[in-house]
Amino acid sequence: MKQSGLRHNRVIRAVIASLISEKQEPAVPLQPKTLRVTKYSPTFALINSFGIMNIKALFFDIDGTLVSFRTHRIPQSTVDALRQAKAGGTRIFISTGRPVPFINNLGQISDLIDGYITTNGALCFVGSKRVSLHEMLRTDVEAILQKCRDVDCSCVVVGTEGIAIFNHEDVVDEQFRRGLGLNDFSFAPLSEVLGGPILQVSPFLTAPQEAELMPTLTACTSGRWSPAFTDITHVDADKGKGLLAMAAYLDLNIDETMAFGDGGNDISILRRAGIGVAMGNAGDDVKRIADYVTADVDSDGISRAISRLLQSDESRWQN
Repeated sequence: MKQSGLRHNRVIRAVIASLISEKQEPAVPLQPKTLRVTKYSPTFALINSFGIMNIKALFFDIDGTLVSFRTHRIPQSTVDALRQAKAGGTRIFISTGRPVPFINNLGQISDLIDGYITTNGALCFVGSKRVSLHEMLRTDVEAILQKCRDVDCSCVVVGTEGIAIFNHEDVVDEQFRRGLGLNDFSFAPLSEVLGGPILQVSPFLTAPQEAELMPTLTACTSGRWSPAFTDITHVDADKGKGLLAMAAYLDLNIDETMAFGDGGNDISILRRAGIGVAMGNAGDDVKRIADYVTADVDSDGISRAISRLLQSDESRWQN
């Protein structure tokens, strides 16, 4: 499995150079969802019974959704469920806040993946084809770094030329190296990263500090999936908009997509997808907007949700 993951990482890193050099696709206009039902709605059971809701694409967050924070691996039940779905013709996509060089834990399913929404939607691609890329305004990047100076906190800066740390403190190693299993990752010099386009800045701000900062930025959105830090990207980059871009590129019907997530940065895609599934370990804000809440990542949450999707008995959707 480890060798498979390493091969997957090499392929990912090789693809990134071609992705960032291509001409960007036109922006995809936002469209309202045409249908929203819940696990308690008879409408869902009726639609599912007649086979009208035909899910053709599944989108998965990585950390806390596909991959356990406890083991840093994908549960075998999830691997089996994804292989079954893929064998039935369903496409499999990743939707993550991780930038491409941080994606080091999908070796178990690397052969199943059809495309990626990465860096919270700042960079989306299918194979070697870049679907969308959203660079942050330089003035916004500078304002975020100044805020970090003012409150004396760390910040992870993600660019097309690498990933760097501003004001390196132990909390960065705790959250990224140990928390995300990036023990061997080599961060680039900050000056080198700032010399190119910036896709995401992740300051270790408290929620109140984030609330103070965001109104001062010109064109940014923020998605917090950890109490320790938040991910800030260009306003045109979030997972929901990444879903729309991928759907337009691949000619997918949004109503035939299903998305899974557990963090605040997953809210946009859970709202946009035909069915939004929150993991049992998700926060209450995520669960409130989801169509369905499954079990947590370590209790077969994904396999349970996929198996229930394939069954028309309404009672199977009750926890």
